[in-house]
Amino acid sequence: MAYLLLMLLFVPAAGAVVCALVKDGRFAKGVGLGASVICAGIAVALLFGFDWKDANPQFGVSLGQIGPIGFEARLAVDSISLWLVALTALLQMLAIASSLHGIRERVREYYGWMLVLLSAMFGVFMARDTLLFYAFFELTLVPMFFIIGIWGGPERRYAAGKFFLFTFSGSVFTLAAIIYLGLQAGRFDIDVIVERAKSLPAGTLIWVVLGFLVGFAVKVPLFPLHTWLPLAHTEAPTAGSVILAGVLLKLGTYGILRFVLPMGFVNADLGVLVKVVGVLCVIGMIYGSLAAWVQQDIKKLVAYSSVAHLGFCVLGLAAINLEGVQGSILYMINHGISTGAMFLVVGMIYERYHTRDINRLSGLARRMPVLAFFWILFTLSSVGLPGLNGFPSEFLTILGAFKSKHLGFVYGAVAAVGMVLGAVYMLHMAARVIWGPLKTPEVETEDHDQEENPLPRDLSGWEIGILVPLALAVVVIGVIPGKMLNTFREPVIQLIGNVNAAASQQTVVPDAPVIAAKER
Repeated sequence: MAYLLLMLLFVPAAGAVVCALVKDGRFAKGVGLGASVICAGIAVALLFGFDWKDANPQFGVSLGQIGPIGFEARLAVDSISLWLVALTALLQMLAIASSLHGIRERVREYYGWMLVLLSAMFGVFMARDTLLFYAFFELTLVPMFFIIGIWGGPERRYAAGKFFLFTFSGSVFTLAAIIYLGLQAGRFDIDVIVERAKSLPAGTLIWVVLGFLVGFAVKVPLFPLHTWLPLAHTEAPTAGSVILAGVLLKLGTYGILRFVLPMGFVNADLGVLVKVVGVLCVIGMIYGSLAAWVQQDIKKLVAYSSVAHLGFCVLGLAAINLEGVQGSILYMINHGISTGAMFLVVGMIYERYHTRDINRLSGLARRMPVLAFFWILFTLSSVGLPGLNGFPSEFLTILGAFKSKHLGFVYGAVAAVGMVLGAVYMLHMAARVIWGPLKTPEVETEDHDQEENPLPRDLSGWEIGILVPLALAVVVIGVIPGKMLNTFREPVIQLIGNVNAAASQQTVVPDAPVIAAKER
């Protein structure tokens, strides 16, 4: 089934070329939606064809190599990256479907860039060579820059520029670390790169780890490198916000999981770095929650909530135990589902009222009960209600922090407070918008004729069809999270074992008698 990985790269890329060449915008819409549906079908086929008992990467395929520099364009997926591929395929298909009626200008370009973005995101999760990973990692910036800058809100150009400069600048440090390790190892294969890093002197290793960490921390983003995110979310079109929150932010957490942890993140010299990352995570949780609480723009509120939620995600990785890392991986998936769904509903509200101001929106449950149902469901999912998908991931990350020998009680306690604050600001917003007194904001139309333009209707069948898959995922993962957790249990155990072994080796090597005593 290795050819399916190639199809995930080339189907959207070919679709983008077709969109660029055709002159009919309606045909470009069909190409965009068709390519995304095909990719979603391929992802399903990969899920059913994967051997979940095997912790090693599967479906490996090589596109060629450049021997003199040790580069090989090799693709493969393990159970962790496969779930992220499936999440990407699902969200991009739904995001494109939500754009069919909302995008009316430069249609061919829009769907072309969306398909380029899809191919690049797949490439990040499938790449097994560090240079190839970095190439796809950076390629995602270009289509998102244009999607925000052309089809975004009033400050779209400033938002797109800030997004690009922040994320590109951070990635420069990652590139420097990749080149250094590649030259040391003679190859850029991910496994070889990681093994070479483990043998570096402690002083060199900390600079290499910092290089990777800075680039990924900006992408997450970790506090205080988050300032580009709220503006980018607010100004992006609906589909752009869905993909930015649902997938692009996960490129940072995935990079930390794939590179930073296996390099011996917890050895004696880097142990303090784990605590620093943990502190930044809990600060981001509290800050993001408090900032979200005072927002009057629904979209900006959800954007700040991502700063808080991704703090949980990275905290689970910093815990470096089974509960924390499994919770973090599950959090990547659940945050993409819940927050992506919330941005879709916000976009549907904006299409009807042309405002996201909480002060102008109230009592929507009386006028649009179906929309209210989905909004409350995704809100409860986001705050971690038991029985929905947000709960197991938040619970595991907090439990991981409590049990971690690198973090401890204080980190877990502050994270629990952040979970409570998340419920406060999300339920406060839902109470005002959905259950508040009925308000009738003026619906902005081109001719401003209210008689010919009646009050907004509830969700259409097409919009319900877009939200139903996400709603089902929210409930199914919340009720039986163990099914998904078991699929990536073995890779996580293997990862933690390698991390602890590397840390032990780097810490104990100078003391040979101790090693001998332990062996005896």
